[in-house]
Amino acid sequence: MTEDQLSLKNFCGTARLFPLPNLVLFPSVIQPLHIFEPRYREMMADALNGDRLLALVLLRSGWEEDYHLRPPVHAVACLGAISNEERLSDGRYNLLLHGLRRIRIVEELPPAKLYRSARVELLDDVAPSTEEECPLREELGRRVPAWFAGHAAAMQQAQQLFETGLPLSALCDIFGFALPLPTEGKQLLLEELDVTRRARLLLTQLDEQKPPDPSKIPERHFPPEFSSN
Repeated sequence: MTEDQLSLKNFCGTARLFPLPNLVLFPSVIQPLHIFEPRYREMMADALNGDRLLALVLLRSGWEEDYHLRPPVHAVACLGAISNEERLSDGRYNLLLHGLRRIRIVEELPPAKLYRSARVELLDDVAPSTEEECPLREELGRRVPAWFAGHAAAMQQAQQLFETGLPLSALCDIFGFALPLPTEGKQLLLEELDVTRRARLLLTQLDEQKPPDPSKIPERHFPPEFSSN
């Protein structure tokens, strides 16, 4: 049984929701998070005493009007496992959230805690054929490194990922997460279950976006820096 399977062994189909306005989590990646709001401190405490799972979900546009209530969220999210955590003296948390599986929110549950929760279903990828996968891997391998130009360490990491034999699904998720693409574009990649279409969508987004000028952006890291709720 893999580590991911072990993390999901006791998953009951109900997920704690962690809505954020500008972050999309994907399977196969790790996101550092900083937790400070009271409702999410409660969420962390419950997760650590339970299955250690959180669902990071993207808020829909217009969330600013009722952020502290229950603003609309996208239906497809990523379920993640808390792989490491630090509780600070004032009750805040730092943690690493490891993306496990895509999920779809079936029904948000009535408020029982400060934070939101929902009944969800796990989503499976539609794997590509070998004939589809090979040319898409090659095209991504040609195109992605340009986005790390000027940052030798990140470019080397990107190239190494193509040499590891990772499936196309994981490559799309890792680079969809790591590249500076629009948040809504990342959400579209998360929602696409057909891996062939996901890879083509990622290539289309690379066509539509111009790689950033390496002299004007800071060094990017795997994983990215901490994100706050």
